[in-house]
Amino acid sequence: MRCPFCHHEETQVKDSRPTEDGHAIRRRRQCPACGARFTTFERVQLRELTVIKKSGRKEPFDREKLAQSVYVACRKRDVEPERIERLVSAIQRQLEAEGETEVTADTIGARVMQGLAQLDPVAYVRFASVYKEFREVRDFETFVGSLGSLSNGPPESNSS
Repeated sequence: MRCPFCHHEETQVKDSRPTEDGHAIRRRRQCPACGARFTTFERVQLRELTVIKKSGRKEPFDREKLAQSVYVACRKRDVEPERIERLVSAIQRQLEAEGETEVTADTIGARVMQGLAQLDPVAYVRFASVYKEFREVRDFETFVGSLGSLSNGPPESNSS
């Protein structure tokens, strides 16, 4: 593994342990050249996924992009990073387990919506505002009004 700080070609693993959900290995590494320490995660990848965007364009599935969108929705909310990582891992495992090599962006968005509905209602609305392309305050009012209580489950997902 290359050092992300000085780009030295070799780093040393100082500690390895499974993540809380048991679906990845967390490794603490140290660079012998600059002494920097950093963490890497090793995950099983069942298959290469391709995302079909709304425009029809295709791009490789990017777990970090998915994680970042969930982190943005949860920003300044009382949601532990471990719960976010578990959600992202669960979504990725679901997509890979379905057996398809291509998945639509709408399918991924719907899975995120389902997960955020259980994780944090404000993050759920934040994500929905982007995913459903809210344009006006009225869009928020309509969506929030349709929620009722999240304890009854999220409203049926439909893309714009």
